[in-house]
Amino acid sequence: MKTKIAVFGRAETIERVHTFIEEYENIEILPFTYSHSKEVTEMIENAFMCDVYLFTDPLSYSYAREKIKRKKLPAVVVENDEYMILSSLYRLKQKYSQELNRISLDILNGKHMEEVGKELDFNEKQIYSYSYGKDESPDIEKIASFHKKLWDDGKIDYVLSSSKEVESHMKNYGIPVSAMIIPDINLKQAIQQANSLTVLNQSKGAQLVTGYIRIKDTEAVHAEKQEIYEENIYKLKQILIHFGKQSDALLSHNRNDHFVIVGTKKLLDHLQNHYRNFPLLSEIQSTLSMPIDMGYGLGLNAKESEENALLALDKSSKDSRSLCYIVNERQDTIGPIGIKRDIDTSNLFHALIHKARLNNELSYNFIDFITDRNNEPFSSNDIATFYKVTKRSAERTVNKLLTGDVIRVSGEERPYLKGRPRKLFTLN
Repeated sequence: MKTKIAVFGRAETIERVHTFIEEYENIEILPFTYSHSKEVTEMIENAFMCDVYLFTDPLSYSYAREKIKRKKLPAVVVENDEYMILSSLYRLKQKYSQELNRISLDILNGKHMEEVGKELDFNEKQIYSYSYGKDESPDIEKIASFHKKLWDDGKIDYVLSSSKEVESHMKNYGIPVSAMIIPDINLKQAIQQANSLTVLNQSKGAQLVTGYIRIKDTEAVHAEKQEIYEENIYKLKQILIHFGKQSDALLSHNRNDHFVIVGTKKLLDHLQNHYRNFPLLSEIQSTLSMPIDMGYGLGLNAKESEENALLALDKSSKDSRSLCYIVNERQDTIGPIGIKRDIDTSNLFHALIHKARLNNELSYNFIDFITDRNNEPFSSNDIATFYKVTKRSAERTVNKLLTGDVIRVSGEERPYLKGRPRKLFTLN
């Protein structure tokens, strides 16, 4: 299977990326072309089938940075480094017979400009630079105002910008300007980095699952119903021992009367296969005379899965009933699982027909699918399995549902040892 790289950039830059991709047989490009870099914040949602996100413009990455970090998306940014600045300055020198000594520049990382200054000895020149990487959020107007003030004060004769949008602003002001050109080698290195990042992600180990189970209101129960509490603790332990053997999970009992269960793929498969009817929760409810809290956390290491399990446990504790929640590595909350949910199938059918443009058969199939899963998050792979169709066919259905606003992206899972993460969807 080919590595899918979502490339965000202007048309001319993406065209250059296409030429460099030809030497990679295992890479497929999905272009996302914009005219304004802030458009990437919406475009990211449409790149859900991609393995890695490649930003050809650091400014566009700045707009998407918070969403990338929050969703933990694998992202690569084309470097605007010393080589790019030096090559741009060289082009200016070639273009003008007289050397320009009064210039204003903007760049993501000011350290690159400092290194260039040492290399070219800027002491006898008036070179001003603006580093927008230190800003909390990107602001084209702020960068443009920086250059314009220097021009209005008579301190510069030229602007060299890393952004086409800033270049456009300068031209509107009548200020001499040109945009830096990304060197070929910088694009090639970014493509190689994106490819390597995918290989690294695919080689990571299995996802770890940590579960916390406890009887609600422990302190109050200890004081008033000690014997009943201890009897329920014993019964709960026996149920969990049996469950641990079934799911190849390790069970322990800590000082705070939390039962801790740790497992990998088999435990995760069990959780995913029982969104609607969670036998463990049902057995506990029918055996114990006291309600329990149950939370599972997913992660790529023990610390991450434990922290997410505590978040899930806290969510469960907000209700007086026995509930179970799952928090994945992106800290998306799934649940409560094992509780039947009401679905307005009439309105859903109407949306499938008129918004997603599905035919009657596919619409009825999807309703069966979503009710069978109890309206829990699903992937395109889940649809393919349920419909018994190819993954490509399932992806086409998912795209129709997304286009019709019937579903939305709700998170991502890592249920297997290798392969890109599956995007999760829920009804919108």
